[in-house]
Amino acid sequence: MAPIPNDDVLWRRVQKADTEAFGTLFERHGQAIYNHCFRQTANWAVAEDLASIVFLEAWRHRNQELQPGKVLAWLYGIATNVIHNHRRSMRRFEAVLARLAVPEPTEDVTDEILERIKDERQMAALMTLIARLPRQQRDVIALCDWSGLSYEEASFALGEPVGTVKSRLSRAHDRLRELNLASGHEKDESIFEMECEKDA
Repeated sequence: MAPIPNDDVLWRRVQKADTEAFGTLFERHGQAIYNHCFRQTANWAVAEDLASIVFLEAWRHRNQELQPGKVLAWLYGIATNVIHNHRRSMRRFEAVLARLAVPEPTEDVTDEILERIKDERQMAALMTLIARLPRQQRDVIALCDWSGLSYEEASFALGEPVGTVKSRLSRAHDRLRELNLASGHEKDESIFEMECEKDA
C-alpha cells in the first residue's frame, strides 16, 4: 500500500488542478476547519456553510505558493477572513438571534440534536465574554487555544509577527480572567478549560 502523501505534496498536485488531491486535503482537515468555524459562531449550520466557503476559496486560490508545512495554517488564515466577512454581513442579525431562547426539547428530538443545542448554548455563553475582547485577541484565542496552532502557525495564518501573536494571547488570557471574575464566578471551567498553557 502506497504511503499517503503529506500536505505539501498534495498541495503541489492541487496547484495542477488535481481534484483528488484536494479531496484528500479536505478529508484530512475539513473537520478541523469546521470546528474552528463553530467555535467562532456557536452555530453548527453556519459553521458548515463557512467551512465550505473556506475550501471553495482555497480551491480558487490554488495557485498560491505556500511554505513547507503551512497548508493547514493557510486554511486557518482563510477561515479567519471568511468568519470576519460573515460577522460584518450578519452583525445585526446575530444581535437578534442572541436574544432568542433555545427551544424546549420535544419527545422526538434525538440525543444528537440535544447535544448540538447544548454545544451551541455553551459556545454562545463563552462568546459573550470573548466578544468583549478586541478582534485581534479573539483571533489568537481561536487559533492557538481552540484550534491548537503553534505561535508560528498562527503567525503565518494571520500575517503577524510571532511576538505579536504571543503578546496578544497573553493579554487576551489576562482580560478573560478579569471578565470572568467580574461576572461573579471565581472559576468558570467552561471558559478556562479551553485556554492553553503557553503563557503560563
